[in-house]
Amino acid sequence: MIVASRQHRRYGLARSGAVTSLLVSGLVLAGCSSSDEPEAQPGQPGVSPTADSRDLPTGTGTASPEATTDPAEACVQSAVSAMTTAEQAGQLVMAGTPLTDADAVVPVVKRNHLGSVFLHGRSSRSAAGLKKEINRIPAMQAGEATIEPLVSIDQEGGNVQSLRGARWGNLPAARKQGEWDPAQLTQETEAWAEDLAKAGITMNLAPVADVVPSGTEDRNPPIGKYGREYGTSSTQVADAVARVTQALQAQNVVATVKHFPGLGRVSLNTDLSANVIDTRTSADDAYLQPFVAGMEAGAGAVMMSSATYDRIDSENRAVFSPTVITELLRGQLGWQGVVMTDDVGAAKAVADVKPGQRAVRFVDAGGDLVLTVEPGLAREMMRALATKGANDADFGDKIEAAATRVLTLKQTAGLLTCSPEAGSTTS
Repeated sequence: MIVASRQHRRYGLARSGAVTSLLVSGLVLAGCSSSDEPEAQPGQPGVSPTADSRDLPTGTGTASPEATTDPAEACVQSAVSAMTTAEQAGQLVMAGTPLTDADAVVPVVKRNHLGSVFLHGRSSRSAAGLKKEINRIPAMQAGEATIEPLVSIDQEGGNVQSLRGARWGNLPAARKQGEWDPAQLTQETEAWAEDLAKAGITMNLAPVADVVPSGTEDRNPPIGKYGREYGTSSTQVADAVARVTQALQAQNVVATVKHFPGLGRVSLNTDLSANVIDTRTSADDAYLQPFVAGMEAGAGAVMMSSATYDRIDSENRAVFSPTVITELLRGQLGWQGVVMTDDVGAAKAVADVKPGQRAVRFVDAGGDLVLTVEPGLAREMMRALATKGANDADFGDKIEAAATRVLTLKQTAGLLTCSPEAGSTTS
């Protein structure tokens, strides 16, 4: 769906009764990955990447797009229907590449039909030099559609600021940003978001929507220890998250609220530890307020936590939980847009699961976009998705639905274009 003002566009929130209830009760105002020293880590239109796909399914996901009178929806549908299962699966994988060598990922993108990349590390390089390399990351052709890659980065502030130095400025941590008056927060965010856009970056894995209870910051390794939270109350964080989201979107940078349903109460870091468990967060928790605020403000994606939430689903990590993704996030809170993982390439929290199965279990639970900082795992993930999709009709439908959500996000962000014929009304 195209909204005239990009600043106020809604990517995927359908207000349910539960969300309305949250709003009435005052819970709603107005990714990427953390690390041991949380270092900020994870198109050329008209170029169709090649792939060694002899061992991959070649069938298409759908025979023809469903009828629609919306040209934007018709464009998305025509693109999805023109793809093979492997191509659809490739749109669901985001591979990491170093900020200092952004186009190093090009062979991986071409071979695996990948639709997204994640720039990781730290750099003070120029926007022009970075954009030159980003422009070498190829777009994909699907029928009459040209699909450009999502190019993401971690640019929160403080320790998690990938682009820094004289050219980029030193953005303070979110805790400090949360103390700014609303006008300053909006102005400052729009300024550095504009810089990201000039460099060819189309997605920021921010803002952090986690709430860290006052007095527990030092006991919260992934967020509080580094001041990544905008405050200690859900109301304060929700207001900041909404403003940062709107400011990013105003500069045509997709905002990603993270880490659902919250990492502010855990005592371990999912990047560095297994069995990270939250014993307090519930399905009607006030700490969900900032996530809903970000979704309401026009976020393009919601990033999942890899922790386990005992009071919601004690049997599955959130990233693999249908209860958390499909029932809570999509059902109760009404989110219909893209759901993505935190890094599931190198994170210890998921190390006990084979890489391909990390992708399969996530999509099976209702997710869309799998992030691996390790580009060498992208093929295993794509192949696992494609193979299961080709042999399991229900899972194939989930791949198609996920690809549709990813391409809808791209279309709204200006990264998917169709010829007049492809974008015309179908019947």
